[in-house]
Amino acid sequence: MRTRVKICCIASPDEARIAVAAGADALGLVARMPSGPGPIGDDAIAAIAAEVAPPVATFLLTAETSAAAIAAHIRATRPSVVQIVSHIDPAEAAELAMLAPEVRRVQVIHVEGPEALAMIPLYAPYVHAFLLDSGRPNAAVAELGGTGRAHDWSISAAFVRASERPVYLAGGLTAENVGEAIRRVRPFELDLCSGVRRDGRLDAAKVAAFMAAVRRADAARGGGSAG
Repeated sequence: MRTRVKICCIASPDEARIAVAAGADALGLVARMPSGPGPIGDDAIAAIAAEVAPPVATFLLTAETSAAAIAAHIRATRPSVVQIVSHIDPAEAAELAMLAPEVRRVQVIHVEGPEALAMIPLYAPYVHAFLLDSGRPNAAVAELGGTGRAHDWSISAAFVRASERPVYLAGGLTAENVGEAIRRVRPFELDLCSGVRRDGRLDAAKVAAFMAAVRRADAARGGGSAG
């Protein structure tokens, strides 16, 4: 299996088309957040999600923390996947699985230390995948993604080995470091925003360079992928 790629912070149908043409497997659509780049309105998210055809997946990044609010956000935007960017109460994750069984659910884990691994059993029964990111959810102004920072990949690698669910890797990925990220972590899918942007806009040349770097890294390890 090859390493898949999700391009996040998609801001317009044009950006969606650039990412899809480059071979992206998924698009991230960022809703209102306490901080970070790329948020767009729910109407824009719904319009882009409606335009993107399978097999490309559309991810709604939601900062909502209750099952009811997340389910309502899904109904308003109609993505194929919901990415829950806060460490929500596992009881809410369980309720969401009942309220929105038709949508795949990805739980973000912000890797601040080895304690991230303890979250696997809390969420695994209720989600389809995990996404490891570099946010600081307990900061004075919560950081829930889009930081452009890499975290400790040794912890991410341990998380991948311990998880029975597929694991996405986010945080500071670029064409220059993605080969090492794939070699060390072996994620199911990569997720990036700032690494393929120039002056805040999606840059087709940067996307192409990133995708080429992923293909080279996969070829160097025989095309295998964890997850």
